[in-house]
Amino acid sequence: MGEPRADKVAVVEEVKAKLDAADGVVLTEYRGLDVPAIAELRRNLASAGGEYKIYKNTLVKLAANELGLEIDELLVGPTALAFVGEKADGSAGDAAAVAKALKEYAKSNDALVLKGGVLDGNPLTVEEIKALADLPSRDVLFSEFAGAMESMFQDFAGGLDNKLREFVYAMQELVDKGGPGGAGNPDAPEAADEAPAEESADEEQPAEATADAGEEE
Repeated sequence: MGEPRADKVAVVEEVKAKLDAADGVVLTEYRGLDVPAIAELRRNLASAGGEYKIYKNTLVKLAANELGLEIDELLVGPTALAFVGEKADGSAGDAAAVAKALKEYAKSNDALVLKGGVLDGNPLTVEEIKALADLPSRDVLFSEFAGAMESMFQDFAGGLDNKLREFVYAMQELVDKGGPGGAGNPDAPEAADEAPAEESADEEQPAEATADAGEEE
């Protein structure tokens, strides 16, 4: 057997790179979908970070086997792969949103059939893909998380504000009472009695002192 053609090798490497980089991949049968229908599906998936590609099953098998992914049994009949990659703005794709887009599209297009997939290296059944589609999208989860955090911070700020008010009121009450040791504090010691006024130098001397003074004269 000769060496594989260069174009086949290039396709295998491309598929392997996409499988390796993707957070997940969903395999579908697209028999009966015409070109406009596939183009519409691709647009729906792109908004969720999904990329819808069609390759020969044999080349996909080679790429998957090199990565150790067990999807050979899904590669029967016309198969297309929906990779969970990046959105147009460069942000991460959303596996739940990609699964939802495929599930919703399949409801109105019987020709699109879910076959199975892989998420973070683990195989997914059709029922698991449908369950994944029912989960909130990444954007919804982020929004709910942000709302919960905002509410928590508001509650924290409100509680802190109440504590500060209580502290200010307590300090004001203490000031009104004169503070520790102040006149308005009932536990403060009474003020000391005023010291007696200094005796006047002109006060009368004792009688004995007056008599002695007379004898000296």
